[in-house]
Amino acid sequence: MSFFLRRMIGLSRPIKYFIQLCVDIALIALSFILAMALRLDSFSFVYDPNVWVALFVVFPGTLLVFVRMGFYRAVVRYISAKAIETIAIGCLFSALALFAVSQVFGLPIPRSVPAIFALLAFVSIGGVRFALRAFIEHQKLRSKEEVVIFGAGESGRQLQIALSNGPEYAVVAFVDDDEQVQGQEVSGVQVYPPEKLNILIENHGVSTILLALPSADRIAKRRIVERLENLHVEVRTIPGMADLVSGKASVSDLKIVSVEDLLGRDSVPPAADLLDKNIKGKRVFVSGAGGSIGSELCRQILRLAPTELIIFDVSEYSLYQIDDELRLIAAADNIQTEITPITGSVQNPRRVEAVIKQLKVQTIYHAAAYKHVPLVEQNIIEGMRNNIFGTKTIVDAAMAASVENFILISTDKAVRPTNFMGASKRVAELICQAAARSQNQTKFAMVRFGNVLGSSGSVIPRFRQQIEMGGPVTVTHPEINRFFMTIPEAAQLVIQAGAMAQGGDVFVLDMGEPVKIVDLAQRMIKLHGLQPYFPEDPHLGPTSGDIPITFSGLRKGEKLYEELLIGNSPAGTRHPRIMTANEKYMEPNELETLLDKLLAACLKYDAQEIRELLVEAPIEFQPVDEVSDLVWLAAQKDSNSGEVIELKPNRA
Repeated sequence: MSFFLRRMIGLSRPIKYFIQLCVDIALIALSFILAMALRLDSFSFVYDPNVWVALFVVFPGTLLVFVRMGFYRAVVRYISAKAIETIAIGCLFSALALFAVSQVFGLPIPRSVPAIFALLAFVSIGGVRFALRAFIEHQKLRSKEEVVIFGAGESGRQLQIALSNGPEYAVVAFVDDDEQVQGQEVSGVQVYPPEKLNILIENHGVSTILLALPSADRIAKRRIVERLENLHVEVRTIPGMADLVSGKASVSDLKIVSVEDLLGRDSVPPAADLLDKNIKGKRVFVSGAGGSIGSELCRQILRLAPTELIIFDVSEYSLYQIDDELRLIAAADNIQTEITPITGSVQNPRRVEAVIKQLKVQTIYHAAAYKHVPLVEQNIIEGMRNNIFGTKTIVDAAMAASVENFILISTDKAVRPTNFMGASKRVAELICQAAARSQNQTKFAMVRFGNVLGSSGSVIPRFRQQIEMGGPVTVTHPEINRFFMTIPEAAQLVIQAGAMAQGGDVFVLDMGEPVKIVDLAQRMIKLHGLQPYFPEDPHLGPTSGDIPITFSGLRKGEKLYEELLIGNSPAGTRHPRIMTANEKYMEPNELETLLDKLLAACLKYDAQEIRELLVEAPIEFQPVDEVSDLVWLAAQKDSNSGEVIELKPNRA
């Protein structure tokens, strides 16, 4: 935009008001002179003072009409068709006034001049403003990024209108699969078939494509994005239809297409009776309520109308956040559930027992756990104390208080574990299985699933951060793969699986097909409109591009491939994405012996003994690395140097 135009737009409103008045006076005078010249075919009239009397009568009347109709309040760069009506009325009034004055006072003005004058004034006054608006729009377009909208439906049209008034994007084309709209124009913009995308990108230098498909399911959206991935453009999308309808978002709220949208599946409609069974009208307790899974469980449980939702977490900040969010949801949706935030650790038996007993808990979702594999490898003792004995504490408290339902959130890493986190979760499963066999008051169930998209410590937020920083994107191994599921889907399936429990059930969620992490990294880079490359391995792809992908090696205890089943005979349930597994278990007395030995090793701070006990236990633990507990290693180092370090047990 030119310097002069920027200065004009930046002027104060009174100055711009005054400039418009001056311009209109000049245009009215010029229109009158031209009307007389056209009618008389000469300019000799300019020397007759009687001619100008009429003009000085017309000036104030015309300007007064414009002022009274709010003509000068309109911002020129946003002037609309409404202004045409105002200009027409003002010019018509001017013509009538000119005719009346000339006839009453016998002025030398031909009777056809008022009509010619009105036409010229209308064209000049309106034309100047709309020409200025067009010029401003043209200058704005030159500074905007040219984009293509994929989807010429109602949402696409709304997006194009919203962007036309914004400073960032100029829509140069629509693209749509619907042959009926191809070749047509939508709001003055041509609609092309997807096959023309390469040409559009080349001709206009397009670097961003906007998806206006809020009602499309994940499968349809995934297919479209797969077609766009190799075009080297950034792909952005508008919010989903639910957010648009609810008012939580507008069509102009654009975001980069998330890989979560592409990996996640369309959810299977839940069974209302399964959702309600363990929750509606009950007192529900969620441990680890501030974590990724725990917090989503809380959101979904709250909307199922329990009498009371007890949220329990050791982190005060996490508890504060989810408590605040749940109260906002309850207020917005007029939910009457009582929300009770409780701070505490699952390793504190007295605290856990008191809470469950005094608050008369009926259903427990146990999501509290240390889940990050490398951290548990470096903090083995605390990992065992929290994941194994924390589970034992809450299981014992549940049975003592005759809790009706207990659901353990487990993991695919518990299957033939190669790390201490997975081993601890498998022992936690055994604790629940043994509890189910030793009594019949509390129904125990375990729900096992893989990675959830967007959880804390997930690979996807880390990749996104690395891409935004310019790379490199680090992958542990070229062949590593993982199962993925969205957090909302996982939480919904956990609730339904728990409702099907008969006692001691191990439920396995259908995670879909495993995803190679290196492929995931490439897709995320391409969705940002960038080219991935492999500087270390030319066999995997190009060796030059925008964002490098490097390999850091498998982390401590990490598997190349995750599994969901120990055995190979899963049975179906009434839900198509929930299976039940017939897994091995330990008799209660055998399990108690193992737990006593593990606790003694924890109290002695002997990570090596813990490793040996878990290897000997019937959980198929096959550690791939040596013990790497940081404190234990430090103690071993001091011991080897001759200094005696006494690690006193803490039974609190």
